[in-house]
Amino acid sequence: MTLNLVVSPINELDAQNTQALAEVWDTIHLESCPYHYNFHMHTICSDGQLTPEALMEQAFTIGLKGMAITDHHSVRGYRVAQRWLDRIRSQQPKSRLPHLWTGIEVTSQLLGTEVHILGYGFDPDRPVMQPYLQGDRPSGSDANADRVIAAIHEAGGLTILAHPARYHRPADELIPAAAEIGVDGVEAYYAYNNPKPWRASLKETEKVKYLSEIYDLYTTCGTDTHGMSLLQRI
Repeated sequence: MTLNLVVSPINELDAQNTQALAEVWDTIHLESCPYHYNFHMHTICSDGQLTPEALMEQAFTIGLKGMAITDHHSVRGYRVAQRWLDRIRSQQPKSRLPHLWTGIEVTSQLLGTEVHILGYGFDPDRPVMQPYLQGDRPSGSDANADRVIAAIHEAGGLTILAHPARYHRPADELIPAAAEIGVDGVEAYYAYNNPKPWRASLKETEKVKYLSEIYDLYTTCGTDTHGMSLLQRI
């Protein structure tokens, strides 16, 4: 059965439902972030300033429909946030809460360049994920982007190349290379210069979206929040 995620309360779905996640990504557009969806946020469990509980309170106040906490090499923030959701849901069963998917950001190597791979909807308890959940960037062959992508896929998740226009190599080199090794999508809507208010950078968005269409990739959005507001990067 196809889920109408635009009008249905998607908080009823579980954190590893990648079919639902893919359906959401098919609807993402320029205005989706930061008030409807946000798939790139950090907490004090990596290099962010918000506690997971404070992040969830903001997400609820903003009215996010779907989201993921993507701490670097850790799902501790996600686990705390999921407990927060469970508690609020039990106390306020009629509240429209955001759907929280599992998420992570992994430092990787692609074409000799450091890139970040975002993972979503994976099972964090699968042994294949353990090299990426230790709090520190992976080393050796575990750091190769193809290995990272394969591990997240084996754990049932989907993978995204984060902020493709932010690296030392251009997006039109990195995106084809990522697509060749199985990445599922790219973070198309991203604010590269940290504007206030948050707004996806149009020039970069246009280029990344064009490449996503060529390589048949999903497009996502996220604020990459590291500070105290989910409406800003820093």
